[in-house]
Amino acid sequence: MTRARTRAYRDGVMAETLTAWLFRLKGYRIVAKRYRSPVGEIDLVATKGGRLAFVEVKHRKTHDEAAYAVTPRQKRRIVRAAQYWIASHPDFVGHAIAFDVVLCAPWTLPQHVENAFPI
Repeated sequence: MTRARTRAYRDGVMAETLTAWLFRLKGYRIVAKRYRSPVGEIDLVATKGGRLAFVEVKHRKTHDEAAYAVTPRQKRRIVRAAQYWIASHPDFVGHAIAFDVVLCAPWTLPQHVENAFPI
């Protein structure tokens, strides 16, 4: 792995860790981290009450760049991975499903966008 790629990976893991702490402070319970399925990957799965949130964390130089990094193709992959996750965790079938995005940039607080895209 190149030095730039290693740094990007490390920054992404750090952003996911920071996001997990942010969600815990907001009263969420983290159900899964870095969930991988044959159809895609989900950074965090969290619950709060009857809400089940599938969270995508994006770390870029600015919040705007992070927002543009969530492409339509990636949204489809996240939805497919969420369907796969729900199928393998039947205890969560009755929850309201939401797809959230957390935008991270250096030296700024993470920006949580609830219901960032519809199913």
